[in-house]
Amino acid sequence: MKAELFNFKCWINTSDSVVLKSKLEDFLRKSEFTILGFIDHQFSPQGYTCVWLLSESHLAVHTYPEHDKSYVELTSCVEQKMDEFKACIEGDFTIV
Repeated sequence: MKAELFNFKCWINTSDSVVLKSKLEDFLRKSEFTILGFIDHQFSPQGYTCVWLLSESHLAVHTYPEHDKSYVELTSCVEQKMDEFKACIEGDFTIV
């Protein structure tokens, strides 16, 4: 068995933690990723980081509210699922 990892990373035009958590989890489910866990942290006075642990690897998000944008990075061992997630995010957010 050959070990391969695929990576998708982008900046998107929101830093709203509620929107990010809801939409990105929905995109993971639509892409048929297996979610094993989720952890997040709201920083004071601002900023948010969250990570989904997936059977296929992980998704991490870091917000930059001072610029109203977020960094999203998905690592996966299943290219087809990653491509589907990428299509969801590109269809719903502006990539900046």
